[in-house]
Amino acid sequence: MNTVNQTILITGCSTGIGYRTAVLLKERGYRVIASARKADDVTRLSDEGFEVVQLDLADSESIKKAVEQVIVMTDGKLDGLFNNGAFGQPGAVEDLSRDVLRYQFETNFFGTHELTNLIIPLMREQGKGRIIYNSSVLGFIAMTYRGAYNASKFALEGLVDTLRLELYGTNIHLSLIEPGPISSDFRKNAFALYQKNIDPEHSYHKATYQTMETRLQKKGPAVPFTLPADAVVEKVIHAMESKKPKIRYYVTFPTYLFGYLKRILPARLLDYLARKV
Repeated sequence: MNTVNQTILITGCSTGIGYRTAVLLKERGYRVIASARKADDVTRLSDEGFEVVQLDLADSESIKKAVEQVIVMTDGKLDGLFNNGAFGQPGAVEDLSRDVLRYQFETNFFGTHELTNLIIPLMREQGKGRIIYNSSVLGFIAMTYRGAYNASKFALEGLVDTLRLELYGTNIHLSLIEPGPISSDFRKNAFALYQKNIDPEHSYHKATYQTMETRLQKKGPAVPFTLPADAVVEKVIHAMESKKPKIRYYVTFPTYLFGYLKRILPARLLDYLARKV
């Protein structure tokens, strides 16, 4: 596919993967429509030369308004959608309230679903399109104290797998990108949510939380094999430009490792390894 004059909408462009994807695709010749939740980030991105819409995935009206703006900006023609916007709520499953879990899903799952459903008719009309989802290694492997994020990504992958089957023959291609550890503000944002929504003092997991707090506040990579956000962008480019984009793209060694181990190990042994991570 020729990248010149290709138009893509990217969610979650304030920092990290979304921002680097916007920058590198724009440099590559794409027309990038970047979105962000906060007004300050929208202004900053606009000052940097991006076409921008404000989009809060937890707000249905915000999603609808953003899509209306995109339709006007592009005359209803959109080659790609990169569903990147998401966050991770840390905490033991038994410490997650219904409201906290619901909010995790509002952004990572329901908002992404609603946005995609509003974009699909545009792609059906033009007879083509690429929809790319930023999932995670935690979309197919569960790990402790990440239950809310795990659940949202597991759900997303199931939804995308079904949608891909239903869109067969439309020339609308769906791809899931499954990164492991990537350098971003993800941990910083997760720590803020932990402080807001988890009460460690009255939790059975208090001692473990003390260790987790240290990891969440650590500067720089907290685990081995962390890669820069550009590693994800490489997969986005392939998913946009390949004649046969992959259904799943692994990023980082841990994703490849756990993808392999899940295929060959009994569930109990995989649980044992996941507990050790």
